[in-house]
Amino acid sequence: MTGTIEAKSLTLSYGNSIIINNLDLSIPVGEVTILIGSNGCGKSTLLRSIARLLKPSEGSILLDGKNVFKLTNKQVAKELSILPQSPVAPEGLTVLQLVKQGRYPHQSWHSQWSQEDEEIVMNALKSTGVEHLKDKPIEELSGGQRQRAWIAMTLAQNTDIILLDEPTTYLDLTHQIEILDLLYKLNKQQKRTIIMVLHDINLACRYADYIITVRNQTVYKKGKPEDIITKSLVKNVFDLESEIINDPIFGTPMCIPYGKGRGIIKGEAVLNGVASY
Repeated sequence: MTGTIEAKSLTLSYGNSIIINNLDLSIPVGEVTILIGSNGCGKSTLLRSIARLLKPSEGSILLDGKNVFKLTNKQVAKELSILPQSPVAPEGLTVLQLVKQGRYPHQSWHSQWSQEDEEIVMNALKSTGVEHLKDKPIEELSGGQRQRAWIAMTLAQNTDIILLDEPTTYLDLTHQIEILDLLYKLNKQQKRTIIMVLHDINLACRYADYIITVRNQTVYKKGKPEDIITKSLVKNVFDLESEIINDPIFGTPMCIPYGKGRGIIKGEAVLNGVASY
């Protein structure tokens, strides 16, 4: 099977600080996988290593069975693309110019810009709904439009695997849903493997086929949202008391937190049958 990603005995460090320790992991092919966990737990670090941006202290990342750090930049860029947190484009760069950058791994001195490149770029613009903005400078776009433009660039790279680090950061709720709907659609229609980091556990449950929770430098639990998201998991991973109910629209797990202040008081009032507020 192509497009497989595995971590074998993986240890990741920044200086002397170990972030991920002796982790083994296999990412489902052709599904939406979402990494969740508390701030600083290492989920973004793990994503960076999968994307070949952070070399392991020990162990390996395997792409189709090959050590990703023994492949060339272009070999990796033809297999997977990554959208980092808060990417920055040069001033004045238009949407079209940005999306064309995704074709860089496919260019060489004997293989210049082709009709196929042009068609892939235009399809990426169309798929992400920014075709009408192609001549606009990136800095003139709204947050949601800008994120769609960056996703279009990753699509133009034409990889089977797309990695995204918190793609909904700084977006309002409407644009968060638009971006996640878009990624879900790309996965279901084009069968691309999508791996992303999200902070919102309820959105993760709604959009993920597979969730990986990171805690204490390794994977705490992994699996389908309905199989692993429990009160106990939320307490152990996020140190938060909660109730887990079914999302009334999608039927996926929904976390209702008590909090540590007003939430506790109101939660106790509800449990005691008090509804005077």
